[in-house]
Amino acid sequence: MDFTLDEEQKEIRDWVRTFVRKEIVPLEPEVLRRERAGQPGLGRDELKALQDKAKQAGFFGVLTPQEYGGMGLGAMMTALIEAELGRSFVPFRFGGYADNILFHGNEEQKQRYLLPTISGERVSCFAITEPGAGSDAKAIRTSAVRDGDEWVINGEKTFITQGNEADFVMVFAVTDKEKGADGGVTCFLVDRDMGWKSEPIPTMGQWGPAALVFDNVRVPHENILGEEGKGFHLAMQWIGQGRYLLPARALGSVERLVEMAVEQARNRVTFGKPIAEYQAIQWMIADSAVEIEALRWLVLHAAWLVDQKRDSRQAQSIAKLYGGIKANEIVDRVLQIHGGMGYTRELPIERWYRELRLLRIYEGTDEIQRRTIARNLLKGHASVRGTLG
Repeated sequence: MDFTLDEEQKEIRDWVRTFVRKEIVPLEPEVLRRERAGQPGLGRDELKALQDKAKQAGFFGVLTPQEYGGMGLGAMMTALIEAELGRSFVPFRFGGYADNILFHGNEEQKQRYLLPTISGERVSCFAITEPGAGSDAKAIRTSAVRDGDEWVINGEKTFITQGNEADFVMVFAVTDKEKGADGGVTCFLVDRDMGWKSEPIPTMGQWGPAALVFDNVRVPHENILGEEGKGFHLAMQWIGQGRYLLPARALGSVERLVEMAVEQARNRVTFGKPIAEYQAIQWMIADSAVEIEALRWLVLHAAWLVDQKRDSRQAQSIAKLYGGIKANEIVDRVLQIHGGMGYTRELPIERWYRELRLLRIYEGTDEIQRRTIARNLLKGHASVRGTLG
């Protein structure tokens, strides 16, 4: 395998790098100021203005197929883009995105949900997690009972990303209790004006998930996404769509953080000399550099497997697990190198500290990744010799 970038790939990476440096990083002081005042960092209109500026330069729908107006880039290139975006804590992503499972909709659903989501006219959310069903997604209890040409949905979902902003939800409900996840779960496209409600869930970071409540919400039968009873397969397809992208974004974050640590070590003087001359500081920086390099190759390897259409599940789990653990260790070292200033809200370090902690929980906890990795090895689905065999 050769990870050398061709000229077009370098141009794309460099354009994103420049966009982040010129358009996103300068917003950071204002974002921090607003957050210290208890306000949202950036409003939806401000984020959309950034997306529109990028769209004017041709950056729209990084992963979206070209037939739907996107760039249709591969996994490797998308991972590199995520790493560049991760160098800022401003929660930006390029417009033109839609959840992968929406492409399974019929033509009418594509017109009503998929295309407006890609264009930015509509906002969606994915809802499978429940108070009693997190890592164990098969334990969902939200129900949908058919009544003529409609389904009546009852239940609660929790920790739903964009749940407060979305105007429609892809919600997973049990339609056959006997079959459960094995043919008894269905995905429904449910507009907010059909009656579901959302409540924000305060968290230690800036991620603003929601609890969704369905109280006798009536949904037309035609709003089933995919096939009745095949919803769990769709859910697993959504969850596994790009696990490698989470550690890819973390990669960019820890690169920037260690650069900050190096600068601090050079300039901070104690006992008459820069702290960069102390072995304790040098080792923190050295260990972080080694771990960043290892994470980079794990992410690129997982993305390469995706592009090759090979089984990437083991590689993605390894990258996700390693990335979550090491990103948290690295940000902790960087905070330590900055001392008391690192602990304040004047610098973005403590914010990254809170933000990166989430990486070990959402879209598959550390424990679930370890379970997956070990199970694949024990059952012979993977080898510790990896791709080389």
